[in-house]
Amino acid sequence: MTLDEDLEEGAGAQAVPGEVHPAVRRARAWLSRVCEPGTVDFWRYVDDVGPLEAVRTMRSGSAPERLRAVVGARAAQDESLADLLRAERCGARLVVPEDPEWPALPLHALTVAVADEPMDPERQSDRTLAPVPPVALWVRGPARLDELVERSVAIVGSRASTAYGEHVAGELGHQLGERGWTVVSGGAFGIDAAAHRGALAAEAPTVAVLACGVDRPYPASHGALFTRIAETGLLVSEWPPGCAPLRHRFLVRNRLIAALTRGTVVVEAAARSGAQATAKRARRLGREVLVVPGPVTSAMSVGCHELLRDREEGATLVASAAHVIEAVGGIGTDLAAPPERPGGARDGLSDLAARVLDACPVRIGVGPERLATIAGCDVLDVLRVLPALELADLVQWTGTGWRLTPPPKRGRDPGAAA
Repeated sequence: MTLDEDLEEGAGAQAVPGEVHPAVRRARAWLSRVCEPGTVDFWRYVDDVGPLEAVRTMRSGSAPERLRAVVGARAAQDESLADLLRAERCGARLVVPEDPEWPALPLHALTVAVADEPMDPERQSDRTLAPVPPVALWVRGPARLDELVERSVAIVGSRASTAYGEHVAGELGHQLGERGWTVVSGGAFGIDAAAHRGALAAEAPTVAVLACGVDRPYPASHGALFTRIAETGLLVSEWPPGCAPLRHRFLVRNRLIAALTRGTVVVEAAARSGAQATAKRARRLGREVLVVPGPVTSAMSVGCHELLRDREEGATLVASAAHVIEAVGGIGTDLAAPPERPGGARDGLSDLAARVLDACPVRIGVGPERLATIAGCDVLDVLRVLPALELADLVQWTGTGWRLTPPPKRGRDPGAAA
């Protein structure tokens, strides 16, 4: 059946709640190839008239002139069935807004943001920066997209990462995965890959948002990594199977990483980086921007420190998964525990006891009268706190007076030579 015949049948079919007519899915597949994602007017037109009518008018040439110019020669082409077949062969599927699996709630932030874009195309944001919702998503993997991104955090950073950055990203991915959070990233070299691998090491699902078809691993050396991700998590893309990873597509897909998650963690970012761009998009969408600081001497952390210095950006410094969850989790339910502090025998001493202890000499013992003079208190007060200090092994009686308890002598190393 041709696309036009499918459209005609779908237009006359009665909608069934919870089901998506095959013509609607095919129309969305066609739309995902005919125009590059991020085009404001294209998305608005599809949203206004619906996918079936949008495809029909674009193919017949009756769509508004602006839309005809955007689509161009692609309007006469139809690879929708071939794209759906390619997806089926690699275990992928097309998730559309009419599906129950569609992550409507997180993507609603894009719908709200794109409403602020002016009607005049000359004044609209550049396509690589515009907050435009996707018309459809190609998804590869067994998990449901809406369920995985319900509790998710993006971890992004430099491709030319340092050992420090990869270690931190891996630890964050692992700890978040252990706590039931989904790690979302872009599958690239460096920080992205470390975050994905950390989540996989915790046997937790992770989501890679790609700038190419879900059947085309890029970078090619991450083929095994993408296969592991697709076994328990998801590979997600706006582009149909077979599409190449063109440079501009990486900038476009960053908005999805920001929109699908509750917050974006930037682990390492140079002065100009895609990670910084993702963080700024997250802030525009009302998401949390979380930043891991790095050495002030590291060029790979300059972007992180600039985000923290920018008060308008409102970035939050994080150093652990607990900090991340506290920022993006439930109010009052996901608080990070305070850092552990090493305890000592002096902890909890009253002011009087601390003063008497400080008055005790190190070597020779002195009497209570001398301690009272140094501590600035009464002799009876000294006699009252000395027994407690002795029980705590902080002071000792020398036979002539009181002194600090000497530190324990280090035992001789049994392995040392005689």
